Amino acid sequence: MYPGARGERGTVGLSEDSSQFFEDSPTESVIMNETETFEFFAAQAQAFAETLSSRCGRADLIDGLLSQAFSSFEGNMAMSAKDYPAIACHKGCATCCTLRVTATAPEVLLIARYIAWAKFPDSEINLAKRVAKANQETCGLDEAQRVKLKRRCPFIMQGACLIYPVRPLACRGHACYDARACVDAAAGRIEQIPVSEPHRLFRGLIQNALQSALRDAGYAWNLYELNQALLLALNDESCQQRWARGEEVFATARIAEVNPEEMARVFDQIKFQASSNADIAPSTVH
Repeated sequence: MYPGARGERGTVGLSEDSSQFFEDSPTESVIMNETETFEFFAAQAQAFAETLSSRCGRADLIDGLLSQAFSSFEGNMAMSAKDYPAIACHKGCATCCTLRVTATAPEVLLIARYIAWAKFPDSEINLAKRVAKANQETCGLDEAQRVKLKRRCPFIMQGACLIYPVRPLACRGHACYDARACVDAAAGRIEQIPVSEPHRLFRGLIQNALQSALRDAGYAWNLYELNQALLLALNDESCQQRWARGEEVFATARIAEVNPEEMARVFDQIKFQASSNADIAPSTVH
């Protein structure tokens, strides 16, 4: 597995009873078995914990965490790609960009900073206003309602993503092998599409490992609806400083489908299992 940025050590996995919390991740993977999956998750969580400790109180904390997360995702995907067909996703294809996007607080804060700093050739582009308009239409809708609404992401213009360099893991991890199937699914003609298992797996594991490390370090660690959370960040410049102090600054944008207490229990269970496997492994080697 690709080690990624500083401290990165590959990828993790999940058990059958925890699969609901690793969003979009399958319970069975041809990439890693269950033990490898547990170990990958624990290694990622530990790497994030080290970054959280070494950069605590520093302005580059979020940059370090997400450089690590994105590097690990892209590196593991590059190593896995040789065993799978090429994905159909490309610049100009934004069929899936009507789906609800969830993100961690660091991802939200990074995008908010990018919006504030970005310079576009077209001076008429105002991303903050686009987010506010989109949020008026999407605020409070669950995933099924968002699919039905078919409201295009506010960052899509002429088929291209205006925040592509800082897009969240949810976007990086959604990929398909058949562009026509995506179009048919968006139109309601089919329900299943041939999505990329490696994209889903690595996205889910890395994102959840980040959440686990944030929780252990005392930071807000939930997943948030992107439009609503971004609007909060854009309207309050103190969000990053308050989040760094441990405040839950995006509480109103938190998605409701997943129970935080149960998710925390699963994270602890997986780390315990990975630790147990590590303790047992040396005694089995002769």
